[in-house]
Amino acid sequence: MTSRHGFAEALDVLRIRDYRYFLCSRFFATLATQMQTLVISWQIYQLTRDPLALGLIGLVEAVVFIGFALYAGHMSDGHEKRRIILVTQAVMAGCAVALLALSGRQDLRPAWIYGIVAVTGLARSFMWPASFSYSELKVPKAIYSRAATMNSTAWEVGSIAGPAVGGILYAWKGPRLAYTVIMILTVAAMCFSGLMGPQPPAPDSGDHSTKGFWSGVRFVFSQPIILSALSLDMFAVFFGGVYAILPIFADRLRVGARGLGWLRAAPSAGAIVMAIYQAYRPPFARVGRTLLAAVGCFGASLIAFALSKSFWLCCTLLALSGMADNISVVVRASIVQAYTPNPLRGRVSSVNGIFIGSSNEIGAFESGLAAKLLGTVPSVIFGGVMTLFTVGIVLWASPALRQMRWERRPSAPDTGSVSVEA
Repeated sequence: MTSRHGFAEALDVLRIRDYRYFLCSRFFATLATQMQTLVISWQIYQLTRDPLALGLIGLVEAVVFIGFALYAGHMSDGHEKRRIILVTQAVMAGCAVALLALSGRQDLRPAWIYGIVAVTGLARSFMWPASFSYSELKVPKAIYSRAATMNSTAWEVGSIAGPAVGGILYAWKGPRLAYTVIMILTVAAMCFSGLMGPQPPAPDSGDHSTKGFWSGVRFVFSQPIILSALSLDMFAVFFGGVYAILPIFADRLRVGARGLGWLRAAPSAGAIVMAIYQAYRPPFARVGRTLLAAVGCFGASLIAFALSKSFWLCCTLLALSGMADNISVVVRASIVQAYTPNPLRGRVSSVNGIFIGSSNEIGAFESGLAAKLLGTVPSVIFGGVMTLFTVGIVLWASPALRQMRWERRPSAPDTGSVSVEA
């Protein structure tokens, strides 16, 4: 496959009308969410000066997200998905309004912010499976790796601009202006979601293994390759979740809210560079080894970040971690998409969300707790070392993942798949 072929496939994805509107909706929703995450983290840090309080932001959201995830996936598979996306975005717009109202109070307490974070986690638990199953069902399997790259790109662009803009607005006029912009962006996401075509439940295949509340869990645990890929990501990001304590590094580097915005944006800047590169090249042939190498690079870059005392070097190292993470995201999404039957996409996406939620949000709590117990720099070094240790364990314990290859089947244009070497 040539780069021209890769460009043509990228255009094929964009020719799908509903998918174009989906990408726009995802971009604005991500922009709003990333801005809100940054503003909340800086508010909490300004109120408490406590790394554990930063970690609690992730823990609160994760507990609610994981608690409702399986039901949300079951509901997504049985209901029209666009409607679920619209309702959850409306709830998140309401959360932005509530944060705007609270920010005007002189007696603002962290507990009130944590309560809104919990509602956000509830909305995300339903939005996650509906969004992923909607996008997967709208795109032919043959070009899904391109769609996964573009989906990731929309998220990464929002993740670059969101923290940067959020930090600038906070430093300029405080949280009230930032929350106003967040509310407007969420409404924009709702407008694009309203333009998307409906996506009803997938037809019943008659297979009893795809029915029932726990069928997504059973399916994931019956597929060693999917389980290995998700476990690798979960433990690596759990231990390597430095992003939650970036306000402490911003304070340590004396760059304030604006510098925090650039630190938070740096991983996504690296990720989008890698996403563009992946969009114009053939999919990685040795997907298993590529995934393991990417997660290893992620851990090594975090160790180097912890030891750096230069703001711009820190940004560069975080960008490298984002490049590695983007490879992991695209490879993992391609693996899950290739193996998952249509009637199970919502429930499998929810299980995937539990793994990712465990790693990201609970990992944020682990970062805050480790920083409080070990100190900020030692905690990040510890996380990077544990990430490399996790790669070593999976490399040894999962030969099927290590030997996995991507196969393109010219004779069956609707199918691209992954396989294990003999």
